[in-house]
Amino acid sequence: MRVIIAKVDETYFDGEADSLTAPGTEGEMTILPKHMPVITTLKEGKITVRSNGETKEFSIDEGILEVHGEGVTVVL
Repeated sequence: MRVIIAKVDETYFDGEADSLTAPGTEGEMTILPKHMPVITTLKEGKITVRSNGETKEFSIDEGILEVHGEGVTVVL
C-alpha cells in the first residue's frame, strides 16, 4: 500500500509499505493493505512504517490519518 506522511511544507515518507502503526486518539492502530476506509485523529507518539523488512519511525505531536482506496495519508 502507498503511504504518505507529510506536513504542508515537507514530506517525511512517500512510498510503499507493508504496514503502518500509529497512535490514534482512541488507541494504537495498525493499518495493513486493503484496510477498510477510515479517518481518525492522532495523538503524540510514534508512527512506525514497515516495508521490505525495514522499519522507519517518525515522532509526531498530533495529526490526521486517512485510509483510502490507494493507501494511507497522514497529515501532521
